[in-house]
Amino acid sequence: MSVLCYNKGCGQRFDPDNNPEGVCTYHPGVPVFHDALKGWSCCKRRTTDFSDFLSIAGCTKGCHNQEKPPEPVKPEVKNSGGKKELEDLKPRFNEYIIQAPKPVEFIQRPSADEPLVELQQKVSLSLRQTLENLKLAGTNQILDNADEANEVKIGTACKNGGCSKTFSGPASDEDKCVFHPGVPIFHEGLKYWSCCRRKTSDFNTFLSQEGCDTGAHVWRKADGKKVVPCRFDWHQTASHVTISIYAKHSNPELCSVRANSTTVCIRVIFEGEKEFEQTISLWG
Repeated sequence: MSVLCYNKGCGQRFDPDNNPEGVCTYHPGVPVFHDALKGWSCCKRRTTDFSDFLSIAGCTKGCHNQEKPPEPVKPEVKNSGGKKELEDLKPRFNEYIIQAPKPVEFIQRPSADEPLVELQQKVSLSLRQTLENLKLAGTNQILDNADEANEVKIGTACKNGGCSKTFSGPASDEDKCVFHPGVPIFHEGLKYWSCCRRKTSDFNTFLSQEGCDTGAHVWRKADGKKVVPCRFDWHQTASHVTISIYAKHSNPELCSVRANSTTVCIRVIFEGEKEFEQTISLWG
């Protein structure tokens, strides 16, 4: 009956009644694993592959050994305290209970018909100094050009719509001006004045239409603000609204910002005669 040889590195089966000296090739040492190298303490051969380590031939000859080596002794675990010791082994830490946030209650959006409130302006010192310099420069320029602005030059055309008369001297002020008080309308190929509605498809005929009202000539346009577009950006957070308007030489005294819970109305006067207006609907 054959039995298993327990010599390290052998692993063959043999007959105990036929076990002469030198039939077993084995390693009398112990396995050594160091710096990824594997080998036996009894010989110098080393390898990094575990399969090669298992196939290393023994370095010593002798008889087969049928005695199984004793198993390593396991350390004893004392458990005399029972449940109390198990609780002591648990990690000690402060227990926190985390709750999900409560659902936000429905908030009704304020009405857009709320009265608008004028917001207070804060003008920086540097802007005040710049505006003072612009006022001084503008005053000098106005004084220099005042006479030219008040004087009507010979050949100036009347500013009333439909009037083709030109200024030839003080006597021109006594002439009667025949003009159109309305505005020109161009719609679906037809051209006419809103005050008399004599429609025509020919542009020259439209220009030659005689005025429907009489009055005094107007040689100079009345001063007024010119509404123009202006680049602006804005963004809104939970507590603030930031609006940036890129208007040069704006006058804080003529500008206004009015707002309620849902709307912001902005009016900016800049570069003397330019006017910018914008209404922004807020989120939330």
